Amino acid sequence: MSSNIKNLCYIINGNGEVLLQFKRRGFGIGKWNGPGGKVEPGETIEQAVIREVKEETGIDVVNPEKMAELEFYFIGKEEWNQMADVYVAKNYSGEIAESDEGELKWFKFNEIPYDEMWDDDPYWLPNILAGEFMKMKFYFNHESKLQKYEKI
Repeated sequence: MSSNIKNLCYIINGNGEVLLQFKRRGFGIGKWNGPGGKVEPGETIEQAVIREVKEETGIDVVNPEKMAELEFYFIGKEEWNQMADVYVAKNYSGEIAESDEGELKWFKFNEIPYDEMWDDDPYWLPNILAGEFMKMKFYFNHESKLQKYEKI
C-alpha cells in the first residue's frame, strides 16, 4: 500500500475557520474534504502538500504541520486502500482561486458539514484542528460506509 500514499491539508485562517473543498471529480467526488492528492516521483510528502494546495486553492502554505497518519481499507475496492498524511497550515499567503477540483469554502469549526464528508472525518478532524496528533485505521464496507476504526 506504500505506493498509495496521499496527503490532505487543512488551512486555518485568523478567524478560526478551516478551508474545505467540495470535490467535483476524482476520488471523494461529492464530498467536502481538505485539498490534497498524490505524491509525485521525486517529491517529499511536504513538497506534495505545498504543491497540491497551490494547484487546488491558489494558496501558498508555509510550514504545514503533520497532524495525522491515517490508513483506509475498503472491502471489495482494494485499489482504494490508502494511507494519508494529514497536515494543518496556519501560515499561508495568496488569495483563494478555485480550480476544477472543486468549490472552496471557509467553515467555522462548529459548522463543518460532517454529514457531507467521509464517515471517518468526525473521528479525527476535530482532534487535529484542536492540535492533537492522530494515528488511526478505518475500515469501510463494499458501500464505502465506515464499519470500524481503531487508534494506533
